[in-house]
Amino acid sequence: MIADEIQDELDKLGVTSVSPGLAAVAVKLADALDAIESSDAPTSQAVVADKLTTIMTRLRALAPVQSKGDAVDDVAEQREKRRAEARKQQQSG
Repeated sequence: MIADEIQDELDKLGVTSVSPGLAAVAVKLADALDAIESSDAPTSQAVVADKLTTIMTRLRALAPVQSKGDAVDDVAEQREKRRAEARKQQQSG
C-alpha cells in the first residue's frame, strides 16, 4: 500500500545510497501508516503522514539530478520505437 508506493518513489529518486537512514525511516513510517487501523483516531494517521511528508520532502531535495537525454538521444529513442514496431508488424504479418 503506502509503503510500496514510498519504496517505489525512493527507488526512482535514487536516494537510498545518498541517505540510507532517512530512506529507512521513510519506509518505516509508511509501514506504520499502513498498520494504523481505519477505526483509529485520524489524528494518529495525520501525525505519521505529516512526518512522512517532511522526510520525503527532504529526500526529494537530496535526490541526485537525473539528466534527461539531449535531442540526439530523443531521436535515437524514437528511431528504436519505430524499429521495434516494424519488427512487431513483420512477425505478425
